[in-house]
Amino acid sequence: MSHYVHPQGICETSTVGEGTTIWAFAHVLPGARIGSDCNLNDHVFVEGDVVVGHRVTVKSGVQLWNGLRVEDDVFIGPNATFTNDPFPRSKQPPERFSTTVLQKGASIGANATVLCGLTVGQGAMVGAGSVVLRSVPPFAIVVGNPARIVGYVGASRSAEPANEESRSESSVGPLGVDGVHLQSLHGVADMRGDLVVGDLGPDFPFEVKRFFTVFNVPSREVRGEHAHRTCHQFLVCLRGSVSVVVDDGKAREEVTLDRPDRGLHIPPRIWAVQYHYSNDAMLMVFASEAYDPDDYIRDYAEFQEFVTATDGPAVLADPV
Repeated sequence: MSHYVHPQGICETSTVGEGTTIWAFAHVLPGARIGSDCNLNDHVFVEGDVVVGHRVTVKSGVQLWNGLRVEDDVFIGPNATFTNDPFPRSKQPPERFSTTVLQKGASIGANATVLCGLTVGQGAMVGAGSVVLRSVPPFAIVVGNPARIVGYVGASRSAEPANEESRSESSVGPLGVDGVHLQSLHGVADMRGDLVVGDLGPDFPFEVKRFFTVFNVPSREVRGEHAHRTCHQFLVCLRGSVSVVVDDGKAREEVTLDRPDRGLHIPPRIWAVQYHYSNDAMLMVFASEAYDPDDYIRDYAEFQEFVTATDGPAVLADPV
């Protein structure tokens, strides 16, 4: 027998992969598709329109309802809850249940609740007890009710010297992400006020063709979440602070921009996310190209394929 069902478990589907174990008091309905090397613990219930990938762990007390799609290497903690109907009424099922996707390598903490129709991105982590009301970006770490991003899996933080004078020089230079640089701009401060100068020649590693500003962003909001095929960007936080995560496919790093004399150069083929905007944050972005929607890569899996196909860096190993 290619898979194991405990004598007190019920498995009514014929689509179960090799090496999968279904333990006592678990019940899998007809039509469900379960991959190989999965582990369904005691008291797990799986409806018929559910797809579970390979090497998935589902801990005790979890119900997987119609419409749920669980990709490979996902972990679902005990008593995690999923929904599939945004407006449930007794004995009034919808014509079609909402689809919720847990992408490859995602991790759902114990007692977390994920509302229907959302996507928990590749490698993301949902903290125990969190209530997820919005889709979670790839590799984001979310906690709380409502769940908010508090960090990114595998993103090392750029160290800042404690001494402000040292900080102005020691923290600039190349990051551990391919081609990304943190750069100083010339600042002048006196009793009349402060001034920051950036020459569009030597201070910028590209010819600037466009700029835009981002402000009035609630701190819970995430912006960016894309890569460019050819466009360079240079980010300067003119006021307040914002965290920027950069990812070249093999390394991921987080930088806090919180001073107007510090800029971050992000070359093409780098996945970038901005989050943790302070209430007063104003971000200025200089770009090497005019706006072209075809230059954007907005799906992380597509970004991975792009950097691999174009002889880019090796794709990041699953961090979960």
